[in-house]
Amino acid sequence: MRIIAGEARGRTLVAPAGSGTRPTQDYVRESLFNILAPRLEDARVLDLFAGTGALSLEAISRGAAYAALCDKDRAALSCIRKNIEAVRCGDRCSVFAGDYAACIRRLSGEKPFDIVFLDPPYRMENTGEICSRLREAGLLSEEALIVVEHRRGTPPEVDAHFRVDGCRRYGDTEISFVVPAAQGEQDG
Repeated sequence: MRIIAGEARGRTLVAPAGSGTRPTQDYVRESLFNILAPRLEDARVLDLFAGTGALSLEAISRGAAYAALCDKDRAALSCIRKNIEAVRCGDRCSVFAGDYAACIRRLSGEKPFDIVFLDPPYRMENTGEICSRLREAGLLSEEALIVVEHRRGTPPEVDAHFRVDGCRRYGDTEISFVVPAAQGEQDG
């Protein structure tokens, strides 16, 4: 696994041993970041299930200003820290240990995020609820984009404050793009 493009292009990333972490494959990451390219410059990024940190670090390499990386697994946290060091972006990253709910509580009151990566274990299907928690904590900018990676056929079930604005399929993996609903959409 490596950084695909940007200032850290080609830098190798490490992943925890075993199957507890499921890193996004390089070709999926490349396709995703081609879609995200117009949103990356100076963006604030939140990665709630960071795993290796590959998504956030790719965003930093391509121009994001800051990334908060969260995970509860010790081996993943160790890899995230090593990967931040390898990419040489420690001044633009913060690492938080804990599950997604604890990280949302800790980040509550922070400046809102422009891009949020949600790549939870596939058995966790409450991504719509996680989107709501992020909104309630004030962690989403007005133009926020939540990138949800999930098992094919299990899209996020979002409330009226959001809408799914497209989906891409990569084998058994799908990526759904969730955005805040316009005021009229919420009322109607």
